[in-house]
Amino acid sequence: MRGIPWRLLGLAVGTAVLLDLPFPLAGPLPVWRSVFAWFALVPLLVGILRLPQAFPEEKRRWRLRWAFLAGWLSGAIWFGANCYWVYDTMHLYAGLNEPMAVLSLVLFSLYLGFWFGVFALALAVVREATLGGKYAWLGFAVVPFLWTAMEFAIARIPGFPWDQLGYSQVDNWLLTLLAPWTGVYGITFVLAGANGLFAVSVVQMPRGNDPIPNQASISLRVRRFCIVACFVLACLTSFRHRDVPPGPNGEALAMLVQPNLNVASDDVWVGAEWDRHIAQFAVLGAQTCKGYLAGIPETDAPQANEFGCKTVPVPSLVVWPESPAPFRDVDPKFQSAMRVVAEADKAPMIVGAIGMDADQTTQQYRIYNSASVFAQDGHVAGRYDKMHLVPFGEYIPAQKLFFFLHKVTASLPDTDAGTERKVFRLNGRRYGVFICYESVFGDEVRQFTRLGAEVLVNISDDGWYGDSSAPWQHLNMARMRAIENRRWILRDANNGVTATIDPYGTVRQSIPRHQVDALPAQFGYSSEITFYTAHGDWLAELCAIVALGIAGWAVRALLHR
Repeated sequence: MRGIPWRLLGLAVGTAVLLDLPFPLAGPLPVWRSVFAWFALVPLLVGILRLPQAFPEEKRRWRLRWAFLAGWLSGAIWFGANCYWVYDTMHLYAGLNEPMAVLSLVLFSLYLGFWFGVFALALAVVREATLGGKYAWLGFAVVPFLWTAMEFAIARIPGFPWDQLGYSQVDNWLLTLLAPWTGVYGITFVLAGANGLFAVSVVQMPRGNDPIPNQASISLRVRRFCIVACFVLACLTSFRHRDVPPGPNGEALAMLVQPNLNVASDDVWVGAEWDRHIAQFAVLGAQTCKGYLAGIPETDAPQANEFGCKTVPVPSLVVWPESPAPFRDVDPKFQSAMRVVAEADKAPMIVGAIGMDADQTTQQYRIYNSASVFAQDGHVAGRYDKMHLVPFGEYIPAQKLFFFLHKVTASLPDTDAGTERKVFRLNGRRYGVFICYESVFGDEVRQFTRLGAEVLVNISDDGWYGDSSAPWQHLNMARMRAIENRRWILRDANNGVTATIDPYGTVRQSIPRHQVDALPAQFGYSSEITFYTAHGDWLAELCAIVALGIAGWAVRALLHR
């Protein structure tokens, strides 16, 4: 018996490193790095698919065990590198000391990396069952189905679909044409398929002076042609941007307030402090004539001057973000302040606040992370309660495993999940609002559009992530939601990235992060219903069915050998 297959583990680590490159690391993603997504999985795939030839003398159980462990290692390292901000969040805002914050990141990475191990095990089982037979091609063809099914499982079971492979191509003008039909999973499927093709060329490549039969030579040429074509397609589509007209474009104006409040500070505003903050919010929301960045902050986006300010424009909407402000929707002082501001701006408002409902059974309040909606005259038009809560922020997943953690928002009572998605009609137009982390769930965001939302509003507080890659990763996932639903998205974040996103995922306007500011956001309305909006994650569900079917068949085939 051999000991540890170090080469396989090295290949697993290689995939983890390569897979981290096509996502934001500490700032906006340079478009050229998205190319890595086309071959990042190849090392792990090659290691697993070559296991039967590399270790023919070992028992099958040994090979399957190491395939699973290699996948788990790769996933754990990738989640740790991609979500390194978990450490800062736990250390700076949850009050954990450094060793405990490190431990929380390690356990978080192991918890989610497990699913990479399941993918690797399923692939190894299929490879073992088909090796040398007429179905040998299944070992390669099943890759995109297994990978897409794995991402779907992570989204639905642990509920953390962060930086799925398809998000790496949010600037890819060709692949994003799939999103209105398949969601981000269609892009993931294509990328995983391309990685499988690259792996074929390596695994099937003859070594040394091995003779190549004529038929095998032709097959090899076909594979090599497919690989070259795939690589050329990756380069052409990854480096070419969609042509976008300069400046903003839209029929309406919204004021997106960025207060840049410190998430770690006390949110109790007393007396003059309350008045000062409310006045500052109100002033920011009234600054309709000001400049902005024509693109994503911290890139080469040019500074644009004031637009259309010969007369003072009246906004169609004023948005205040999710923030640590002490806004409670049942507080008469809060309701009075919102009425005054709405009447002064002559515009409806969407305001991040804490929703509170009295529980008649316990005689206590149920607490929600909410968006309070006010009509133009200041009366309450409704409230949307966040339905998908943030793991480790608003609840602790796998509490037995993470028994030593408490919520990041420890100053608040337990947060309840909302139960109903709502669309609000304001001045004759329909708005859908989703809050912070909900933007990573395409199948949920599409429900607002399906219910009739003509524009989407995303309020967020990314301050909990610290100054890390997370705000940029979060922005790219929100951009994919715009593409899938062909809707403008008004994204208002407490400390950035505050931006307007057009229906093709392009950031048309933004303001710098970490400063008190407001964005005069031009946007448009649409009533189009895309195929994805209507049917949701149908492709991911199909991949899950196919993957389970093939894996089940492969297990049965192995058991009967």
